Amino acid sequence: MTEETRGIGRLLLSPAVGLLFVWMIVPLAMTIYFSTLHYNLLNPGMEQFVGLDNYIYFLTDPAFLASLYNTLVLVGSVLVITIALGTLIALLLDQVVVGRSIVRLMVIAPFFVMPTVSALVWKNLLMHPVSGLLAYIAESVGLAPIDWFAEMPLLAVILIVAWQWLPFATLILLTALQSLDEEQKEAAEMDGASALSSFVYVTLPHLARPITVVILIETIFLLTVFAEIFVTTGGGPGLATTNIAFLIYSQALIQYDVGSASAGGMVAVVIANILAFFLVRIVGRNLEA
Repeated sequence: MTEETRGIGRLLLSPAVGLLFVWMIVPLAMTIYFSTLHYNLLNPGMEQFVGLDNYIYFLTDPAFLASLYNTLVLVGSVLVITIALGTLIALLLDQVVVGRSIVRLMVIAPFFVMPTVSALVWKNLLMHPVSGLLAYIAESVGLAPIDWFAEMPLLAVILIVAWQWLPFATLILLTALQSLDEEQKEAAEMDGASALSSFVYVTLPHLARPITVVILIETIFLLTVFAEIFVTTGGGPGLATTNIAFLIYSQALIQYDVGSASAGGMVAVVIANILAFFLVRIVGRNLEA
């Protein structure tokens, strides 16, 4: 490729790169600017420069520590559930059975349901303490129904989000299983390896890379879970299900404190970038292995 061709390529790409740059930098710059102001939507024209006071207020607010804890628990729990069950389901779907294509389609289908819709289905049809399916099953075996969103609200949100992301993990891991060399499995069987030993020493190492990819992609999106919390619990009871994304929303559009919410947004960006940095390093090491 000549230098002239490269120059033409850069020239053709420059509008898209410039648009992407503006699309990212302008909102970020505005967020940084608003985070240094005392800016309440109920008092337009009364903005005051306060420097880092909004950051200090947000980081010292007890709600921040509670929301950070809930965010980490939510992300970690969903990752464990989706990877563990995704691996198990992928192993089952990798077997030759009648109707395997239909089963695969049914397993993947929840990933295409909008978060708001799935949250409403779980709240009103499955987890409702009076008319929900889980309440009916509990009563049919002589147990008391559980009011999920009052007694175990964070667990309820975790189950809803895990149900949504389980198909994604299953699809990635199933694709990786189908690329596994059958000769390795046959060699392990000929050496007398059990099914468990074959999984631990042959299948699981092969799944290391796709698992790290699942962790990276899911973590990025799980840090911004909002619709499921908004529809089901509204962040409550109290702060039981408030994560960082919902806390920022609450300060911006319920308390109308744009300055503090902007500072919270910048804190969330920093946390997300720190996690992404370490996850990318882990993925890079696995790809080089």
